[in-house]
Amino acid sequence: MTIYRERLWPTAWLYISTALVIPASILVFMPINIIAGYITAAVLYGSIVLFLLSTAPTIEVDETELRAGKARLPIAIIGAVTTFNGASATLERGQRLDARAWLMIRGWVAPVAKLEINDESDPTPYWLLSSRTPELLAEAMRSLSCALQANSAELGVVVYLRAVLHKEAAHASEFVGLRRQNNHIEV
Repeated sequence: MTIYRERLWPTAWLYISTALVIPASILVFMPINIIAGYITAAVLYGSIVLFLLSTAPTIEVDETELRAGKARLPIAIIGAVTTFNGASATLERGQRLDARAWLMIRGWVAPVAKLEINDESDPTPYWLLSSRTPELLAEAMRSLSCALQANSAELGVVVYLRAVLHKEAAHASEFVGLRRQNNHIEV
């Protein structure tokens, strides 16, 4: 089940600025053929728009992992999640950036989320992700972290109770008899 999902679509100014390819291609092809100029302009601009739309990455969080673009990160190894906006986000993407960090930043999305990695075997200290709603991403990660801690505590109790039950079952003939009669039932 998806807890958080965001697609980092390009902003309007990017489409407007890339529209400059239209007059440029018309000017280049005008001496040859004006129709060829218009067709080339339409094909080039259409290709640019399709490229921008098809390469827009997605950030998705479910119960087991975080996906940023094609990269995947298990929830269990994610530590603190910090969000940055404005000037602090610019500093995180620039002067404070660790060269070993994994990045998925987009120039048209100013806020970022910093996800610490708690894995000694991984040389990457953190992931830095562009996000229009980094607070919602951080909240989703915090809720999963609390659920993961609760699940690990419940798992410890279940393992303990199962060990006690198996120990008691070894001494109780009715459980052993049940096991012999119904091999598909596990106690």
